[in-house]
Amino acid sequence: MSVALRYAARSHIGLGTKSRNEDSAYAGPELLVLCDGMGGHAAGDVASSLVVGELVHLDGESHGADDMLDVLEGAIMDANDRLSEVAHESTDADGMGTTCIAMMRSGDKLAVANIGDSRAYLRRGSRVTQITRDHSFVQQLLDEGRIGPEEAAHHPQRSLVTRVLTGRGEDHPDLSMRELRAGDRILICSDGLTDYVAESTVADILRSEGSAGDIADQLVAIALRGATRDNITVVVADAVNSGDAPTNPQVVGAVSDLRRGEAGKAAGGSPAEKAAALSRHTQEEPEAPALAEEDGHRGALRWVRRGTIAIIVLVVVGAGGWASWAWSQQQYFVGVDDGQVAIFRGVSQDLGPWALSRPETTTDLALADLPTYYQGRVEASLSADNRSDADSIVSELRALVALDCTPVPVQPGQERTTTAAPTLPLPDSANPTAEPGAPGPPQSALPRGCPP
Repeated sequence: MSVALRYAARSHIGLGTKSRNEDSAYAGPELLVLCDGMGGHAAGDVASSLVVGELVHLDGESHGADDMLDVLEGAIMDANDRLSEVAHESTDADGMGTTCIAMMRSGDKLAVANIGDSRAYLRRGSRVTQITRDHSFVQQLLDEGRIGPEEAAHHPQRSLVTRVLTGRGEDHPDLSMRELRAGDRILICSDGLTDYVAESTVADILRSEGSAGDIADQLVAIALRGATRDNITVVVADAVNSGDAPTNPQVVGAVSDLRRGEAGKAAGGSPAEKAAALSRHTQEEPEAPALAEEDGHRGALRWVRRGTIAIIVLVVVGAGGWASWAWSQQQYFVGVDDGQVAIFRGVSQDLGPWALSRPETTTDLALADLPTYYQGRVEASLSADNRSDADSIVSELRALVALDCTPVPVQPGQERTTTAAPTLPLPDSANPTAEPGAPGPPQSALPRGCPP
């Protein structure tokens, strides 16, 4: 029997020091997407918005179960290529990236794509199952039996991710197919929920009675009660009998500010028309609707360029005054000072002959001791929310130096692509696209915010 989705999307900036929401999410009749952007000086909100904007056209398109995975993967790889284009357009966008979970429905079939440490859960009856596998350093430790679930929940390196969309050719998502049944409930969420709320608590809420909107509100509220420092974004979707579901898409997070006004114009149209309207506004400037008929890629580049220039102008021009100088001296990043990893106060930019940062603490960790692909990221600077966050980044770099990064041979057929990073073997369960017992892809640990 064919089913439909009754859905709700919610997002909150969280209680930490982040000044903007870097999560973006979309929920529609045939498409669910959630992206958690990697930020700092890099444009995490731009990355998540851009990927969502590149995928919304899938909502309302007609695809059969046979080609859904190929279509979904192709759309994600196109979005990844767009990230690369934007990063080359602006140095401020270099290093940006985003996790991505995307689900496309056709009848009672659900194509699932996942990359990063955002998660998807399925409630069927009273059983709640995580249906995606985290691409994270802590997940590797769990898979190898080096730590247990309790230790993983509080591990100091739980912010290390191994794979996200960064614009590189090897950024491939995991893919799987699911069968939906009436009564199923789906949750996709960013780590602002799962890093601060116990998985058992999330499962209890998913089992409780209430609409998709009620459940989404409860999940955000309990994350806030847990004092989450990260952005929180959730999409909840209930599988119901066909014809008993909404058709108006919901958009939340960073991307939502870009589509206000246009979605209302399509309120009476088909899901495809609404998705197209959203796509135009996620790719172009909302204050210039006349550009909607232009090429979407050029419009997206124009929006990113102008948004980036606006940020640069605000920072650089304001730096000539005392207020901006005071602000800059409250910023921190990790970089290199005379060959050593150092914590800098200020912003990693210069204003003509004047440097806007200075090393505050030079550590005893030599840049040369880091793996090669981390050296370049440290040289480019790793932004931090505050001094404590900068100390945490240094601790994570020390932990990476202590890792045994000796490459391990990979069995033929384990991975479609290879990376230049050293690899650690994963157990069979690391690949959510395979049946139990099938081999999984190798991965390498990577700090959030500094992709390979």
